[in-house]
Amino acid sequence: MDGTLIDSEPYWMAAETELVESHGGTWTEEQALQMVGNSLPTSAKILQQAGVDLTEAAIIDFLLERVVAQVKAHTPWLAGARELLSALVAAQVPCALVTASYRQFAEIVVERSGGALQVVVTGDEVTHGKPHPEPYLTAAARLGVPAERCVAIEDSDTGIASAMAAGARVLGVESHVPLPASPLLSTASSLARVDLEALSRIAAGEVLHLASGASTKVQA
Repeated sequence: MDGTLIDSEPYWMAAETELVESHGGTWTEEQALQMVGNSLPTSAKILQQAGVDLTEAAIIDFLLERVVAQVKAHTPWLAGARELLSALVAAQVPCALVTASYRQFAEIVVERSGGALQVVVTGDEVTHGKPHPEPYLTAAARLGVPAERCVAIEDSDTGIASAMAAGARVLGVESHVPLPASPLLSTASSLARVDLEALSRIAAGEVLHLASGASTKVQA
């Protein structure tokens, strides 16, 4: 699970806009949406190209400071997220948070997850970030299960690519950017449509489209 739990994208976009404008540039919504799912170093390089005259580390520090403060003040849980986490805790299903963001951001989500997230893999703890499979392979190893037995819930191209490359079953939840087309990708319009039965079916090899109710059996 990554940005599918909370909708922090408006916070990131606001921080990016503030930073670019403070250096005399402009930052459009289209540019901000292209950043969704990027690693922080990748985002920092793009902001430098947009005119931000700071080091990569300074840009990352600025973004994290702004976003962490916002999330601490108000954690914007997505519809269905806390209910799904509670159901997973009750069913004793081990869960990991796999995020391109850094530990100081992830810890807030973990602290407020009700004990659902036993493992955390952050962007500053891996050599290769998403879309490389390393983040999800690391999470699966820490959970003590093969990646092929995991269901990853993602909302970006890079996250979906990372999870699929690791061998996990993947559920894409519609958010700020369109989901990629793939015959192996399950989809949902909201986490409010996702329950333990749906996750179990995806883990067993079905491809579900929870906005439409359609499903496809995939060779396991």
